[in-house]
Amino acid sequence: MTVTEVRELFREAMTGNDAAVMRKGVERLLGLTEDAGLSAEEEYLMRHPDYVMEMPQSQERVRGRDAMRSMQEAFPVPPRLTLRRVLGSGHLWVIEGVNDYDGDIWHVALIWELDDQGLIMRDTRYYARGSEPPEWRSQWVGPIG
Repeated sequence: MTVTEVRELFREAMTGNDAAVMRKGVERLLGLTEDAGLSAEEEYLMRHPDYVMEMPQSQERVRGRDAMRSMQEAFPVPPRLTLRRVLGSGHLWVIEGVNDYDGDIWHVALIWELDDQGLIMRDTRYYARGSEPPEWRSQWVGPIG
């Protein structure tokens, strides 16, 4: 899969408000299918030059795709991602997943804002560790999965 093909999937998803097509694009981008996914250089090209990524829970902001690539290259152990769902419409998409950092499990919600060309302009990421539910709620809730 090439950058052009992934961008085309993103544009098709935006135009048709099609979550299944966007999921396919996300899976191809991140290599979550039988394909290897995009290379680091190709992933870099999927981001707009003025790309901004924010992680509100840690009060951090990454400005520019160059800074994002440098941060990714310095990351000690990249996580294994499992997608839960992808939903959205137009230029705004939400990706839910589970990141496995060699047994350290984090739930993640990404909010992507795309430009007309299918490039990621803004990326807001929320991370949460799993936790045990409190006993007092057990009569109303059940487990996911």
